Amino acid sequence: MSSLSLKGGDLSRLRQLNSVSVIKELRGAEPATLSILAERTGLSRPSTKDVVDELTRLGWVEEVPPATGTMGRPARRYRFRADGGHLVGVDIGAHNIRAAVADLEGNVLAETRRPARPDAPLEERLAAIKRVVMNCLDLGGLTMSDLWMVAVGTTGLVTPEGRIIMSASISAWKDLDLSRLLEETFPCRVLIENDSRLAALAETRRGVARGARDVVFLHIGRRMGTALILDGKLHRGFGAAAGEIVMLPETGWVTAPEDLNSAAIVPEGTPIEDAAGFTLAAARNGDPTALDAVGRFTKKLAVGAAAAILLLDPEIVVLGGGFSRSADVLLPPLRHALERVCLRMPKLSGSTLGDECVVLGAIDYAIDHLDQFFFAPDGPALRPPVRPAVVPKPGLSSK
Repeated sequence: MSSLSLKGGDLSRLRQLNSVSVIKELRGAEPATLSILAERTGLSRPSTKDVVDELTRLGWVEEVPPATGTMGRPARRYRFRADGGHLVGVDIGAHNIRAAVADLEGNVLAETRRPARPDAPLEERLAAIKRVVMNCLDLGGLTMSDLWMVAVGTTGLVTPEGRIIMSASISAWKDLDLSRLLEETFPCRVLIENDSRLAALAETRRGVARGARDVVFLHIGRRMGTALILDGKLHRGFGAAAGEIVMLPETGWVTAPEDLNSAAIVPEGTPIEDAAGFTLAAARNGDPTALDAVGRFTKKLAVGAAAAILLLDPEIVVLGGGFSRSADVLLPPLRHALERVCLRMPKLSGSTLGDECVVLGAIDYAIDHLDQFFFAPDGPALRPPVRPAVVPKPGLSSK
C-alpha cells in the first residue's frame, strides 16, 4: 500500500514539475509549437502534448491561430493565457497616489495618478486609493471582479504582515493594518511593502539592475530612502527596518532635498514639486549656484551610500526616485565622492523606470506571490486560473 501511495505521489509531483516547466517556457515568450516546447523542457514530444492538453483544459494555455503566410499545414502553436487574470500595483506617496493594472505576465494595460495631501485624514486617503484603482480598471476595460491581487508600495516602516509601524511622510500612517483595511475595499488579497523595496525589485526585473544579485537602491526625491537586494532577494532585516539610513542624523538625508528645493537660483513662488527640477536643470546648463547646490546634495547622499557600499559590497548602485530623471547631473559628483572612500566601486547607474518604478515593482511582487500559489514545483497540483482566495503571506521569498 505504501509503495503504491509513493508511486502515486511521485507521478503527481512529476506532472506538476512538467506543467511548471512548460508554463515557464511559455510565459513572456512568443507562442511555441509542441516540438519547440519539447526541446526547451527536455520532455518527449508525447509527454509535452499530454502536458499542453492538460494545461489547455485547465485554462492556462490556449492554441493560437497559424502565423500568416505559412505554407502547408502549420504546426499548432500555444501561448500562456496572461489575460486570464489581472493584478494592480499601487504607489502610495505623500503627495501622489499612482496605480497600474497588468496581466499575469506583468504587461501594464493602464495607469493612473492622482495628487494627495500628506496630512489627509485616513478615510480620505483610503477613499483616494480606491478611486485611483477604480479609474485604472476603467481605463483598462476591467472591473473589480477581474482583480486577482493588489500589491501596494508605501512610504514608512512596513512589517511582513502589511502593518505600517510609522511613516515620516504620511501622518495617518501610524500603527496601521493597511493590508486589512484595503482587503475590506478590494475583493482579493492585498500585499503591502515598502515603496523603496518594490522600486529596487523592479530594477532587478525590468531596469538597469536586471540579473544583478546584490543591489543598493537609492530612492531620492522629495524624501530619501534605501532598499537592498541581497543574493537576488529583497532584504528586510530582522525587524523589517533594513536600509533606513535616513534615520541616521549624520547622513543629513532628512534635509538633503532642501539643498535643491531651496537653492538661491529657484525663482520665488516656484511650486515645491518643481523646485528641485529647476535647480537640476540649471546645473545641467552649468549655473554655478545650481552646481553648488548639487554638490551639497550629493555630498550628503554619498555619506549614506558609502556606508551601504562598504558594508555590502554590491554589484550595482541604482539612483532612483523622482530626482533620477537628472541622473546625468547627479552621478558624476556622487561617483567622485564615493571613489574617495570606497575600497571597490560598484557600477553606478541611474534608473530607467522613472516614476513608474514602484508600481512596476508592486506588479512584479504580486506575480511572485501568485507564482508561489500556482506554479511552485513542490506545490499542490495545478488548478484552473481563478482568483485565489488565499495566497502565501508576504515575505516568503525575502530575508
